[in-house]
Amino acid sequence: MDQIFYDKLVKIVAPEYVFTQEPMKNHTTFRIGGPADWFVTPETKDQVRDLMALAKEEGMPVYVIGNGSNLLVGDGGIRGLVIQIGRIFSEIVIEDDVLTAKAGDSLAKIAQKAYDAGLTGLEFAAGIPGTLGGAVTMNAGAYGGEMKDVLTYVEVLSPDGEIRELKAEELNLSYRYSLIPEKEWIVLGAKMKLKKGDKTDIKAKMDEYSLARRTKQPLEFPSAGSTFKRPTGYFAGKLVQDSGLKGAYVGGAMVSEKHSGFLINYTGEATAKEMQSLIVQVQKKVYEDSGELKIELHPEVKMIGEFYPLEPMEPMVMKTEDKE
Repeated sequence: MDQIFYDKLVKIVAPEYVFTQEPMKNHTTFRIGGPADWFVTPETKDQVRDLMALAKEEGMPVYVIGNGSNLLVGDGGIRGLVIQIGRIFSEIVIEDDVLTAKAGDSLAKIAQKAYDAGLTGLEFAAGIPGTLGGAVTMNAGAYGGEMKDVLTYVEVLSPDGEIRELKAEELNLSYRYSLIPEKEWIVLGAKMKLKKGDKTDIKAKMDEYSLARRTKQPLEFPSAGSTFKRPTGYFAGKLVQDSGLKGAYVGGAMVSEKHSGFLINYTGEATAKEMQSLIVQVQKKVYEDSGELKIELHPEVKMIGEFYPLEPMEPMVMKTEDKE
């Protein structure tokens, strides 16, 4: 352990929030990932700013994550500093029909608070397993709703250390996209404009979406949600299923038999290499099967850290083949 760097970290955050050689599989919903050199969980935006300044000063790579619900971390882990803006970086305030939350608040908690206040507009977010910061960054959505429908302002930390409040229109939000990664902004919080609604109706819609998730999604297995972005005019899950890939696997990584748009860690012991290999082979099969349409699937999951070479690649086993 670099004692000098450790001493600098604990001047910014409490020692109980500083970890070295921290297994990233403990911080991703895939339950996959090697160790991070350094892992810290700040409580305030000033701490985030100071941590970023320290990393810049030290010339150290830095990665900012939420609860890891959309990440595949390499088996080799992460060289540098991981800053997790999670549950201790949280606060939800509701004034009339405006809900303000910090980046570490979970979408499920935010949606519940909105319901408690009789506000509608966030029902779609109730079952999304992510934080507000990640949801804003990728314009997360489900069941016809997405973050851009409710966002009004977003507070970010810029690369020069300035904390700024941006209008939602300045983020250029579209399907699973925002300018935030390109600008290297870090989301610290956001304001959402909701509407007064009937709590019975809000609860009914949340229950409907919750039931749909439980019955149609493989929630019993570690996953990162929908693995691929939706190609224009198509549904990724149906394309994968039509290619006969439901249940196909590479080692402990499998195409879900419940929903083909989800790739899952079905043994609980899948490696990043196995998951990456499965992703690549699914992409190739769907592209080949699409013929002249040449449909390409692009991962929605973000890959970070050190990945081992894919070659030689373990072949994908189809469900109809027996695993020996």
